[in-house]
Amino acid sequence: MSLSLRMVNAMDEPKARRRLIEVRGLEKTYRTRDGDVPSLKPIDLDIHDGEFVAVVGPSGCGKSTLLKLVAGLIPPTAGAILIEGKAVTEPPDDVGIVFQSPVLLAWRSVLRNVMMPVEVRRLDRASHLERARKLLKTAGLEGFENKYPWQLSGGMQQRTAICRALVHDPKIVLMDEPFGALDALTRERMNLELQRIHQETRKTILLITHSIPEAVFLADRVVVMSERPGTIAAIYDVELPRPRSLEDMGNPVFSALTQTIRGHFYARGHLD
Repeated sequence: MSLSLRMVNAMDEPKARRRLIEVRGLEKTYRTRDGDVPSLKPIDLDIHDGEFVAVVGPSGCGKSTLLKLVAGLIPPTAGAILIEGKAVTEPPDDVGIVFQSPVLLAWRSVLRNVMMPVEVRRLDRASHLERARKLLKTAGLEGFENKYPWQLSGGMQQRTAICRALVHDPKIVLMDEPFGALDALTRERMNLELQRIHQETRKTILLITHSIPEAVFLADRVVVMSERPGTIAAIYDVELPRPRSLEDMGNPVFSALTQTIRGHFYARGHLD
């Protein structure tokens, strides 16, 4: 397969896609008793409708802070985030979030956990109940609707969390190292599952991960962040056709891109 690696400018726009998320001059400094701690230097980034973007970088570089800012969970120190042209000042309705831990309520069944966003947002229960059941079927959890989190494997719990993030049909799904606690084989299966969900739903996904192969396998573009205070060191197109299989990890293009990204961290003495 003759495909080339391409490093892109942060403001490059994929063909025929509109900007959905715009990050402009974004900075974040945390105030502590010991003084200010800069987390993010100015960041400019566009994420487009239906795009899958993965962010990798050294530990503590501000990857999760970036996700929380996009989610409206914390305010920026400077700059702005726009979703469909509207400034983010609080958690938007059109965003679903998946954390590293599934954060499922032990006393609620799988179905009732998935329905949590519907209850919190006071949405129509009947229509969203049907959607929740379809999502669980799509995620391979049909028949487990009445089970409790402690009766599920780690992978099944995380699939439940993904269904919960999708149940209110958000345009954007933010994922903060969602598979970090899983064993290697389960993580590979979850990568395939997430790819399939993205292909079927065409959601815009922003994934934070420490795994360079995971980022390259899943993403349309990989954003590489510098060490703290974090900024964008590089952005790479992943020019591999979809759908991707685990065998594609042996593709020379896949290997070359993972090595190129890894070189950013080896050069600085840091590697996640």
